[in-house]
Amino acid sequence: MANQNPVIPDGQPLTPFHDLDHYLSIPRVSGLALSPDGSRLVTTVSTLNGNGTEFATALWELDPAGQKHARRITRSAKGEAGAAFAANGDVYFTSARPDPDSPEEEPVNALWLLPADGGEARVVLSRPGGISRVMTARDADAAFVTAEVLAGSADEADDAERRKARKGKKVAAILHSEYPVRYWDADLGPGQPRIFSVEAGEDAAPGRPSTVDATAPLVLRNLTAGAGPRLREAETVVSPDGTTVYSSYTKPLARADSRSVLVAVDVASGSLKVLLDQEGMSYFPGPVSPDGKTLVVLSESDSTPQQAPEIRLHLLDVSGAAAADAAGLQPLAHDWDRWPKPAAWLPDGSALLVTADDDGASPVFRVSVPGTAAEVGVTRVTQDEAAYSDVVVSPEGRYAYALRSSYEFPAEAVRIDLATGETTRLPAPAERPSCPGRLERVAATAPDGSRVPGYLALPEDATAERPAPLLLWIHGGPLGSWNAWTWRWNPWLLTAKGYAVLLPDPALSTGYGQAHIQRGWGSWGKAPFTDLMAITDAAVERPDIDQDRTAAMGGSFGGYMANWVAGNTDRFKAIITHASLWALDQFGPTTDASQYWLKEMTEEMALENSPHLHAEKISSPMLVIHGDKDYRVPIGEGLRLWYELLSKSRLAADQDGQTPHRFLYFPDENHWVLQPQHSKVWYQVVEWFLAKNVLGQDLDLPEELGL
Repeated sequence: MANQNPVIPDGQPLTPFHDLDHYLSIPRVSGLALSPDGSRLVTTVSTLNGNGTEFATALWELDPAGQKHARRITRSAKGEAGAAFAANGDVYFTSARPDPDSPEEEPVNALWLLPADGGEARVVLSRPGGISRVMTARDADAAFVTAEVLAGSADEADDAERRKARKGKKVAAILHSEYPVRYWDADLGPGQPRIFSVEAGEDAAPGRPSTVDATAPLVLRNLTAGAGPRLREAETVVSPDGTTVYSSYTKPLARADSRSVLVAVDVASGSLKVLLDQEGMSYFPGPVSPDGKTLVVLSESDSTPQQAPEIRLHLLDVSGAAAADAAGLQPLAHDWDRWPKPAAWLPDGSALLVTADDDGASPVFRVSVPGTAAEVGVTRVTQDEAAYSDVVVSPEGRYAYALRSSYEFPAEAVRIDLATGETTRLPAPAERPSCPGRLERVAATAPDGSRVPGYLALPEDATAERPAPLLLWIHGGPLGSWNAWTWRWNPWLLTAKGYAVLLPDPALSTGYGQAHIQRGWGSWGKAPFTDLMAITDAAVERPDIDQDRTAAMGGSFGGYMANWVAGNTDRFKAIITHASLWALDQFGPTTDASQYWLKEMTEEMALENSPHLHAEKISSPMLVIHGDKDYRVPIGEGLRLWYELLSKSRLAADQDGQTPHRFLYFPDENHWVLQPQHSKVWYQVVEWFLAKNVLGQDLDLPEELGL
């Protein structure tokens, strides 16, 4: 067989995307925290460890003024994450690295503190069950963590003993009384999530040796002891003065259904009050206004087989002057046909900064608060075609800081001038990687006259004389959009191999209004499919695209669409389907979130849109990829697809058991396949399958497969 060393056209530069090891070694930035005085930014950077088997994270400090180089402020093999600034400028973070003061204890994810005035980070709080997240109040000396407690534990000491007993006796059994029992790739229970206040404990015991730098230990006070397992996926925010924690709370309903209600936890008393609970609606807390009187609320209506969900912004008076309930919700920008993600208030309380998918981007928008001098509705702040996240605002309100990415560059920290929208890239831990091609915004017209937009990543040498083979790559969700850099589904790795990669946003995609979502609702095999075929038709009409060498691929919902495409057209020479839905009657009751899925389609609609009913028509070679720890799309979907490809498709196994179909199985991976070497194998097998079936080339498979 030919080897897989990259072949670079004459005159084309070698990029990190021509070599998977180089690609995996690119630093990855996530998260952003700003100090209360606006002088420090902290982000998390993930890098590949020395033997290439894991990603390790560390905290880095960035200069908001853009003058100083980025510098690393934590370092350990276990890594650090979740930075949150205390009001005095100290940095809290979580890490499972060993405590140098207690080297004999087994490391768990503990709460660490890095002093504002410098010095070594130290453990300030550890517990056997670990800590998952830390939150702080902006204007007060108040910190909170989320952590899991075994149901029935009387206190932290009792919880520790019960955990020790389970571990010592090697008991992993979980007895459930509520739905769900799994989430994405995690088994839920027996621990139940709680919100704790981090508080000063008693001084060291009399007679215990002490050092000059000894500090009083911190202890946890459980604020949500009676909340049951229902804070599992809670969105949680803290009021500026640290007196109230707002959270979403999963309320169980009849027939294994549920919805999210909005609750307020009084920190002083630990009492929990339900603020918003309405049939057919879920509520989630956004940021609290600078004066602490107004809470941003995000609502999501229950979907039905006929109606897609609607997501709206509201304001809720939580000052105590009025009852905080649904009647007191004030609509905010309800005439704006986008799905907003609230980010931060301006310091004067005049407006809210949000992000929202918008025509292939996810800009920052300013949403004015009614009754203020700046009442002008929704204004776009950033003007570039990029996606923004992790938005924070400087104390004086002149600048915002955010992470920005697009399909031309990965996430990077930027400063946004809120008056002009001008963005400035801040000195970063790594330079932008050079992409092996060019990116174009494209569009087509669907049979019903709708616009079908997308991106097309092209090799630099794609011309009419040398047209590139086309790879249609279908996004997951389906409620999402191709608009931001992704390390897991990166088109440039295949563009580097000579493919043009088409990234369309068909019906059901966000960023084009509610009508674009509704077009495909409950009928996945109709408008989404015809949209994909329309934009593929438009792409292959280009002189720089080879219409005779095409393939399609997708993951999750994109994998569903790849399966549907396979059974409804023979135009593609190869189809790759990752973590895909195959038999919708089987998928509905077995996914980790059946209570959501079963609201999307009736049984009749699920059958009408189920790819497995078209197995006999599949004539394209298919590569099936699935991880056993995928609970969102359970492994049964991949196993049934594989069996029915070999027993029913037009390329079924012959009398010698041979077939052009392949099944790449990961016993210890989840919905995404995240371990670095598994990710590498994923791309190598995908490239091998495409080369064999689209290009007629025979490449080597990775040696690690043992073939």
